[in-house]
Amino acid sequence: MVDDEPTFRHRQVTVAGSSLHVVEKGDPEAAPFLFLHGWPESWHSWRQIMTMASRQVRAIAIDLPGIGESTGEPTDGSKRQLASVVHGLVEAMGLRNLTLVGQDVGGMVTYAYLRTFPDLRQSVIMDVVIPGIDPWEQVLANPYLWHFAFHSIPELPERLVQGHQGEYFDYFYNAISADPSKITPEARAVYARAYATDRALTAGFNWYRTFPQDAAANKEANSQVTMATRLLYLRGEKDGGQMNDYLDGLRSAGLTHVDHALVPNAGHFTQEEAPEDTWRLIAEFSGI
Repeated sequence: MVDDEPTFRHRQVTVAGSSLHVVEKGDPEAAPFLFLHGWPESWHSWRQIMTMASRQVRAIAIDLPGIGESTGEPTDGSKRQLASVVHGLVEAMGLRNLTLVGQDVGGMVTYAYLRTFPDLRQSVIMDVVIPGIDPWEQVLANPYLWHFAFHSIPELPERLVQGHQGEYFDYFYNAISADPSKITPEARAVYARAYATDRALTAGFNWYRTFPQDAAANKEANSQVTMATRLLYLRGEKDGGQMNDYLDGLRSAGLTHVDHALVPNAGHFTQEEAPEDTWRLIAEFSGI
């Protein structure tokens, strides 16, 4: 798909000490869909889906606090605090009847948001386990996810990765995607730049350092109230893990309306590996 970059609208929106880089495409009066990226990516990972979605909805993506062109205070990395910043953005932009879509860490933020704020029309969580929600402990025990522990070490990851972002990130694009060529050289260069500074690296690694805090917050929230907000849980069919384990965890956590689907021919980076199918499944869920 050709990236129709000139038609993306870029601006900065100040929220809670952060200047957030906001990118939009589509009719400003259409139903808003806000897309949250994961690690180690940026808003750019949504560009293909935004191009398709913008024919039907108001497509919005951001660089999470501290990443890329989002500057200022990066938050402590906890998903509840990130969700609070996202909520501040939603209020600042006057978004109503919002659909929030999060992949990887963005999916963790989406979960924290729907547990904390009641203003979502519906939400989509992609390619991620939620801290504290089954199968969280099983995932933590998986030796192939060694980077969870490594990224949690104070300061060391920054020292070892600084100056080698491209090489380090390439390992993950190549290891956990079904077709690494779908994450193009141009996109990989964009992501390396998005995490080029020490501050951006720390912002990203702090997402891992706060997993115990996130797990405790999610368990506390789960014990308080059930949630009727409609949720679509998506995984790439080649991302590994049993779908039912994730669905059972979400339902046991009190989510009463959980739909699900596998994205064909995709690994972990579904929005880039299979953008057409990913958007088709989101659009079908949304009744578009």
